Amino acid sequence: MTKLTESAIEAFAIQLFERLGYTVIYAPDIAPDGAHPERARYDEVLLTGRLEKALQRINPGITATVLQTALKEIERIHSPELLTSNETFHRLLTEGVKVSYQQDGNERGDIVWLIDFDHPENNEFVVANQFTVIENNQKKRPDIVVFINGLPVVVIELKNAADENATMQSAYRQIGTYQQTIPGLFTYNAILVISDGLEAKAGSLSAGLSRFMTWKSADGKTEASHLVSQLGTLINGMLNKSTLVDLIRHFIVFEKNKKEDLKTGVISISTVKKLAAYHQYYAVNAAIASTLRAADCGSELPARQIRQNPASYGLPSVAQQSQGDKKAGVVWHTQGSGKSLSMVFYTGKIVLALNNPTVLVITDRNDLDDQLFDTFAASSQLLRQEP
Repeated sequence: MTKLTESAIEAFAIQLFERLGYTVIYAPDIAPDGAHPERARYDEVLLTGRLEKALQRINPGITATVLQTALKEIERIHSPELLTSNETFHRLLTEGVKVSYQQDGNERGDIVWLIDFDHPENNEFVVANQFTVIENNQKKRPDIVVFINGLPVVVIELKNAADENATMQSAYRQIGTYQQTIPGLFTYNAILVISDGLEAKAGSLSAGLSRFMTWKSADGKTEASHLVSQLGTLINGMLNKSTLVDLIRHFIVFEKNKKEDLKTGVISISTVKKLAAYHQYYAVNAAIASTLRAADCGSELPARQIRQNPASYGLPSVAQQSQGDKKAGVVWHTQGSGKSLSMVFYTGKIVLALNNPTVLVITDRNDLDDQLFDTFAASSQLLRQEP
C-alpha cells in the first residue's frame, strides 16, 4: 500500500488540476534562477509575461500604452493593511481597471479587463507547486498557487493527515504565517484552501478557521460521497475554470460594518471578506437561471447570451418550457444557512444579467428589515450601487 505523504497529496491535487485543463508548472523552473525564468526577483508574485499576453488577448483594440498603464496600477497596489490592498485589487479585477489618457488634446478613458469573465476559456489557467516568495528577508514556499492570466488568485496549503502534528489547524496557521511574512502574494488572492488530504476547506483572507467551509458537491446536483476525497470534490467542484471565474466575480463580498464607541463617540469601520459556501453558490445560480427563464428577456444582453450558454456563466441549464411565465420559483432556506448573504449574491448577479432591474425586498418584521438593509448596505461594492 502506498504511504500517504504530503508530496503524494500535492501530486494528487496537481493531477486533478491537469484533468481540468490547467497548465501545470513546477515553480522552481520559472523562478529567477530557474531553467525558464518568468520572474526577475523572488518578491515578484505576478507572472508578468503571461499577464501582458492575456491583457492583449482579452482587450482587443486597446493600445499597448494603455495596457501598460493598467499593469502598473496593479503592480503598485500597496497599503499598510493587507485586506485593504486585497479589496482594492478585487475591485479592479471585477470592475476593470479604468485608465485615462490624452488623445488629440482630449482626455479619453478605457476599461482594461484582467479576466474575461464572459468567456472563461479565453483566460490562461496555471497551477504551480512549490512557489517560493522572498519578502523582507523572509523566505516562504506555499504548496500550490493557482494563477489566472498570471494573477495568483488561489493559495493551497497541504498537510499530511497521517502526521498527528499536521492538522487542518496547522495548515490554517501556516496560511496566517504566510500572510504576515509574504503579504505581497495575498494582495491578489481570491480564495484560500487548506487540506490534509482527507478534509479540505476554503475560506477568505479574513476568515477564522471556523469560517473555512467544505465544498460538498462537484456538480451542484448531488452531495459527494463520504468515500470521495474532500480535496478532490473541492478542486473539481469549486476550482474548475467556469466556477472559479464565476466565484471571483459574483460570490465574494467585502462587508463593511460600523461600530461606535459609546464612551468616546468614535466610529470605526471594519471590513470582513466573505466567500459564498457551496449551497449558496448553487442555489443562487439556479435562481438566476430560473429568473432569466421566467422573465423572458427577449433579445436583451447579456441575458440572452447567458441563456444561450449558461455553463459559461456558472449557471445550470433550465428547461425551455414555460418561458416568460413570470414564475421564477422559491429558494427554501434553513436557519443559519446565510440567507441574507445569498440574497445579496443573487441581487449582485441579477443586476448585471437583467441590465439593472429593480429588486424589492419584503420582510415581516422590523428588526429583520433593519438587519437585511444593513447587510445590503454593507455590500454595496458587489451590488455596484447603494441600496
